[in-house]
Amino acid sequence: MMNAPETRRDTVLVVDDSLDSIRMLNDVLETAGMTVLVALEGAQALNITRNIVPDIILLDALMPNMDGFETCRRLKRNPALTDVPIIFMTGLSDTEHVVMGLNSGGVDYVTKPIKADELIARMQVHLANARMAQSARLALDQTGQYLFAVDAQGHLLWATPHAQQRLAQSGLQQPDNLQALEQQLAHWLSHGPQAGHHMTPEGLGESPGVEFLAAISAQEFLLRLVEVSSTSDATERLRETFAVTGREADVLLWIANGKTNREIGQILDMSPRTVNKHLEQVFRKLGVENRTAAAATAIRCLARV
Repeated sequence: MMNAPETRRDTVLVVDDSLDSIRMLNDVLETAGMTVLVALEGAQALNITRNIVPDIILLDALMPNMDGFETCRRLKRNPALTDVPIIFMTGLSDTEHVVMGLNSGGVDYVTKPIKADELIARMQVHLANARMAQSARLALDQTGQYLFAVDAQGHLLWATPHAQQRLAQSGLQQPDNLQALEQQLAHWLSHGPQAGHHMTPEGLGESPGVEFLAAISAQEFLLRLVEVSSTSDATERLRETFAVTGREADVLLWIANGKTNREIGQILDMSPRTVNKHLEQVFRKLGVENRTAAAATAIRCLARV
């Protein structure tokens, strides 16, 4: 007779500075068939989640050193925790703290003293929702779409598993590199890129390019990681395809990357007025009337294999 496969146990990270609360929660969660990890403060939670990704996190709102709200914000900067629901535990049920918890990345809250049955029921709902979100992102990966979303400040909101892996391989999840990438994305997004526009992160080694797909809302932008040719290869392709000069090809490439005339001037060491003169020739040779049409034409050219 074959043995039935072992049922997978959900892993819960409990972050609380109260040993009494931890003991009570450990008993409740283990009785419900869950594996419990414990952190006594926010810094410990951040260290644990660098190596282990729990299925759900229970987070005390008020702790010394780093409170639960700041801990939540920092946890959510880790792309691996994108779909991991965080439930706040608090003795404060006033609106201000509820809103703070939700704004920092939490999905729900329970008030102390905690009612075991209510806690487990809420956890099961959020675990089910998280699994659906994870399945959707895995499905997107299977189509070859290395997708991720950021807010207007360039902060990562979520990423498909393969996109997370690609970011990690490029070293873009390292704190300094991630901050630099966020700043560049925020700057790029502030100029209103259109669908199909590309950006190549600068000063971050052999990092993948980023393609703008859509604005899901005023605070969520859908992007895709793409492999890009070197700048010299791309410029040469544009020069040969459109019979433009090398300098005109340089300007066209940066137009396709969503740069303004002032930014292009800084990159190419020329005045914005000179950039504009090159653009006039580019428009004439491409047979287009504006920079949006020129950018779209260049993007189509560079996208050909």
